[in-house]
Amino acid sequence: MAAPAPQETKLKAPAHEQHTLDAPLPYHSAFADSDAEIVLASSEGTLYRVHAYTLRTTSGIFKTLLSLPPPPGGHGVEPIPIDEPDKVLEPLLCLMCGLPTPPWNSLDDLSAVLTLAQNWGALGPIALLRPALTAHRFLAANPIHVYALATHFGWRAEAQFASTHTLSLDLLDPKHADSLGCMPAVATIALLRLHRTRRDALSALLNSPERFLAGNGQPFYCSACAITPLENRSWRALKHRILKELDTSAAGDGLGPGMWKEGGMGTWKEARECWAAVCVKSGCGAANYDRPATVKQIRACVEGLPAVVEVDWLEEERNMD
Repeated sequence: MAAPAPQETKLKAPAHEQHTLDAPLPYHSAFADSDAEIVLASSEGTLYRVHAYTLRTTSGIFKTLLSLPPPPGGHGVEPIPIDEPDKVLEPLLCLMCGLPTPPWNSLDDLSAVLTLAQNWGALGPIALLRPALTAHRFLAANPIHVYALATHFGWRAEAQFASTHTLSLDLLDPKHADSLGCMPAVATIALLRLHRTRRDALSALLNSPERFLAGNGQPFYCSACAITPLENRSWRALKHRILKELDTSAAGDGLGPGMWKEGGMGTWKEARECWAAVCVKSGCGAANYDRPATVKQIRACVEGLPAVVEVDWLEEERNMD
């Protein structure tokens, strides 16, 4: 029997070279300069050509990597895999190359790019991303996350700004446990202390005879007949209700200009009973408390409470390369 005819042996080309034979490589349109020496590949397979000089001058990690002696035969064009999707890698490379970036879709996207920039030691992009962190829509959606990122990077002004936006939240609600748990203990404690300090400070003000003489004076007589000492049970109930409000919302939203809206102090049973309290002396019946003056004083107390977290413990990050 005749031996079978010999068949031509074909060597399989590397994946990126094989793709070249079949179709153009999937280069990102903004990163397809053939003169760029370095090729990065996202986890989705998109390729990005970037000049080595750009990477060296904008990233501490690449400055180190590209300063190492080249392997025998010189640097090849084998793509360097980056374990990040395009939505993270693309905007960071755009920032490093001076290209425009689209608006951020979410705080999570911004956080992912910041994390990659920090891992690469890309100080310039981090500085460019810093103002975006305190965008109104991010603060409105998740001020705790903004605060966590600001404290992580040592950004004092942003941390304090975000801490003020957390005041309308109940930090003890289980839904915030994960967000608080991802921060260093010192950052979490500082935020909890801000909320607690506001509550304790308001309690001291509400119990002050200098601020609320009619309710806290011992004794205080009816301002009309000057005979009957006031029975301050309704005032004590209102104070308790106000402090309960700050337990769930340190901002005291229900005590401000919107107090007459649903849920505000103007609609509380305790407030109605306090303003309705009158002198029990026959023939007197004067109101125990001046409602406009008392409400004004309560608002002044709330407005004077500390509104930003103490950041003496926070140090600005100076260098990451």
